[in-house]
Amino acid sequence: MHLSRDHFLYAMESSRVLHEPDRRIATFGETRFQFQLVSELMDRVGEVRIRSGEMEACKPLLIKPNPDMEWEGFGEEARERIGRLIESLHLKGIDLAFLQYGFRFRRSEVSEQIVHQPIDEVKAQLLADVRQNGNPMLAILEGVDDAWEIALIKFSLEMIAQSQAINRFDLHRKKLL
Repeated sequence: MHLSRDHFLYAMESSRVLHEPDRRIATFGETRFQFQLVSELMDRVGEVRIRSGEMEACKPLLIKPNPDMEWEGFGEEARERIGRLIESLHLKGIDLAFLQYGFRFRRSEVSEQIVHQPIDEVKAQLLADVRQNGNPMLAILEGVDDAWEIALIKFSLEMIAQSQAINRFDLHRKKLL
């Protein structure tokens, strides 16, 4: 299905994380998140679709400049200047290393159910269930039914943003960054 730019933006703005997992993306391993995604059916009043599934966040990949990097087309003097520039940035606390995050999502492993209740009641019940059961890896999301994957993308981006500081701290502590 092709989404227009406007529909994509609408889906992004309408998507919400109603309950975020207690845990963040692990620095040194893969992290599995379960999700329940609630959306109102567009063509039926009082019917809500609940999609349940799992996403896997890959171990963040540390990417940093190689001191022996080839600078093809640059002379020896230019390579030395680049090396000094990188070193001066490092001395100022500017780190050129970054973390690359990836997620795996298997659509085939998503289950769906339709419930005949107003969406606010469904959301309240799901939130009460997660509070009672305490699954630390469960996210409860709300999205647009025909573009529900956008809610997963938005959730992924939010988890990355919330995990970066912790991941960088862990890498510094292990002297990998």
